[in-house]
Amino acid sequence: MTSAELQKKHHEAREFLLTQNFAQALPRYEKLTRLCPGVAVLWAEYGNTASHLRDVRLADRAWRTALELAPHNAELVGMIGHQYLASRQPEKARDCFAQAAAADRHGINPRISLAVLLEQQHQLEHARAAVEECLFIDPRDDQARYFSAVLDRREDKLEVAERRLRELISSEPKHPFVRYACRYELAQVLDRTDRFDEAMRLLAEAKQMVRSLTDTALFIKEYDQGAESARRFTQGLPKNTLQTWDKFFPERKRAAIPRLAFLGGHPRSGTTLLEQILDAHPAMAALDEPTAFLDVLQPEFHKSREHSSARLNVLRRLYTQALQQELGVEGQGKLLVDKNPSPTARLPIWLRVFPELRVLIALRDPRDVVLSCYFQNIPLNMVNVNFLSLERVAKHYADLMDIWLTVREWEGFAWLETRYEDTVANLEMEGRRITGFLGLAWHEDQSRFYEKSRRKQLYSPTYQDVTRPIYNRSVARWRAYEKHLAPILPALAPYCRAFGYD
Repeated sequence: MTSAELQKKHHEAREFLLTQNFAQALPRYEKLTRLCPGVAVLWAEYGNTASHLRDVRLADRAWRTALELAPHNAELVGMIGHQYLASRQPEKARDCFAQAAAADRHGINPRISLAVLLEQQHQLEHARAAVEECLFIDPRDDQARYFSAVLDRREDKLEVAERRLRELISSEPKHPFVRYACRYELAQVLDRTDRFDEAMRLLAEAKQMVRSLTDTALFIKEYDQGAESARRFTQGLPKNTLQTWDKFFPERKRAAIPRLAFLGGHPRSGTTLLEQILDAHPAMAALDEPTAFLDVLQPEFHKSREHSSARLNVLRRLYTQALQQELGVEGQGKLLVDKNPSPTARLPIWLRVFPELRVLIALRDPRDVVLSCYFQNIPLNMVNVNFLSLERVAKHYADLMDIWLTVREWEGFAWLETRYEDTVANLEMEGRRITGFLGLAWHEDQSRFYEKSRRKQLYSPTYQDVTRPIYNRSVARWRAYEKHLAPILPALAPYCRAFGYD
């Protein structure tokens, strides 16, 4: 095969990869790596393809081959590190970032990637060392200056963090992310020091910058169409829906799977705190927003309208295998808890496939929920675009919780609501109630959940909040921002009443 023919086949394979047609891409990369076994980039892209198809072993073998072929290619090694991170293998990602940094002694990006990962793992001293390397290479680097201030805030050096952030804003950073992220970060510092009006002004500036970077109107249009479709479908189902589904998929026809529970609710309702409390129980394995539902169960469910017992059992196995793959030996023989706020709006799918599912819903004062979401600086997508304005956050809250208010009326449904404020007021009392609902007795380790949290890689934006004992600083936080929330309070009032908040 000529060089031109190989190049053409590589282009074809890459097109399938970039358009997310992974099933077509995989055999093409398999053939290319046999024809050209010494080309590192082919092995790296082969691993990316396998990872998207959830073939973890093949992905790891391909990436390791690429690393062996090009150990000093800092860009390629760093890219593989990000792929390991996306597939939830943080230790391998960390090794790649360190290797990329060693390969490029003037490289900022691998060191920043390493610092971000270390900070998420609560290794602040090591993260600081990586940032200091960046500042030694370039004292004016936007990313390094920003992340140095983040570490100051994490270490409760609020005055230092504020000074550095204000200096960074004044210097008009060129890096697009840093330009708005430093305003989000300064808003956090101002909130902690009771300067609420200025915090809101900075958040508004940051969100306007985000809007200027992408077509948020298209995201919103797609979100609204999906949310309205989910609402109509759910509200159109009768209250005896579960009983009807049970007739077609009775217990005797269900494939045996590990014990399973779902922990949902609106984002920023305390789901991460509950997940960590549950995961501290030796008989439970709680997963922090795993991708198994969105990447496996939901797309497979929608591939066909056939809901025979045989097909539903295939879906049950695919989903639970994906969870166990992420957990490894840690999940063997345990009750599995999938903590995933946004898929709460897809509860009918969960219950169609898992009629026996026990569902925990986290509640928190809707006004605190909306405010907390507004403060979040998280990657923009079709859901998170709603966090760019208070009005859109309130709409997203209504879209999701209207579905919950509908589904909780279904007959024969095993569910429990738990309030964040009750957990904060009396951890053990509320913890016993929740743990008992899942069929287990309270374990003393659960009261010290934060000790285990400090040793875990968490993926929720609130990863840093659950590494300390319970605190009540976030209860009724909305009152300090009442005048800013005033336009949306009428829209939230029905949910305050429905969930018992005055």
